[in-house]
Amino acid sequence: MPAELRFLRSDSQQPPLDASVAAQSLTTARQCAARGWPVHPLAPGRKTPAANCERCRQPGHVRTNCPCASAGRWCHGFHAATLDQERITQWWSPRPEYGVGVACGPAGLVVIDIDAHQAQVPSRDRILPGIPIGEQVDLTGLANGFHTLAVLAALRSQPNPATDRTTLRVRTPSGGLHIWYQTDPGLGWQCSTGSGRARALAWQVDVRAHGGYIIAPGTTTTAGTYTPLDGALEPAPLPQWLAGELERTGHRPTPSVPAPRPVPPRARQAVLAAGGGREHIQRTLTATLAEIADCGRVAAGAGFSDRLNRAAYTLGGLIAAGYLPHDATERALRDTAAAARPGQERRAEQIIRSGLSAGLQRPLHPGRRP
Repeated sequence: MPAELRFLRSDSQQPPLDASVAAQSLTTARQCAARGWPVHPLAPGRKTPAANCERCRQPGHVRTNCPCASAGRWCHGFHAATLDQERITQWWSPRPEYGVGVACGPAGLVVIDIDAHQAQVPSRDRILPGIPIGEQVDLTGLANGFHTLAVLAALRSQPNPATDRTTLRVRTPSGGLHIWYQTDPGLGWQCSTGSGRARALAWQVDVRAHGGYIIAPGTTTTAGTYTPLDGALEPAPLPQWLAGELERTGHRPTPSVPAPRPVPPRARQAVLAAGGGREHIQRTLTATLAEIADCGRVAAGAGFSDRLNRAAYTLGGLIAAGYLPHDATERALRDTAAAARPGQERRAEQIIRSGLSAGLQRPLHPGRRP
């Protein structure tokens, strides 16, 4: 057997699974991939990735230069996860005893992993990181992640995610719970453990996201089967309040905030030159374009679409009233929008045209009473 295809002996030394259980793995892997969840093999009966080939286990080997993924091998765990149905068949058909892992990041999944381990309760500042719990609060009975997540939800006056029947929930063999949520893959939510120092949501509550994987529903290990609970069988969108808690606890990298962008001078000057440069129109034009330019201060969440639509509507009214030239004003809107949101020119153009069209139906005379 070639060296690159020899895998750790420990994979084959796990207790064998029931034949009917093992045969389910290929079906599970195919179904996950069909949902857009990249999959990779897990070692038989275990919840860890199938072992790398011997070459990938050599000292000094780095994943970034590894040819295994392009060669169709599963080395490096979730980094090799795939949606390719042909590759999935090649991986699991001859090895039906292998379990199924799902790479959370590229799938756009954030999974709240509740543990129910017997462990000593940590200090009060580690129960809900970032949320002080005073000595007057009685913690009698608090013993696991189900309790800490319930406390967090209660403090925020929100439903407990553990009882959220609107999303996929999977009972783990150890008595824990996986709560699956869907989000935008580009948001970059990060993993954590409930006892982590760098980031943590709550004690005994882990987060599986970018840079990690989750065990697929229906997968069976020697400890038992990961079983979906009654309720939804698809992940629901990540609740806004929970997203806020994950941001608060460092589960999302600090966005690269662009420096404030002024209104492009040529945009305003071109319009005023063509339209006569009346003082009150200049003030209105400058303020309107500045509303769009302000969106450049933040990477997201500034209401860019609404601001651009309102600006286009306002300037459309001024065009209809004869204060501004149509072509120069439209160019100014496009230039300002492109400076605030580079790379979104097509979307911005659609918003501008729609807003201008509506504004042209309602001539606007600044300072004049209707």
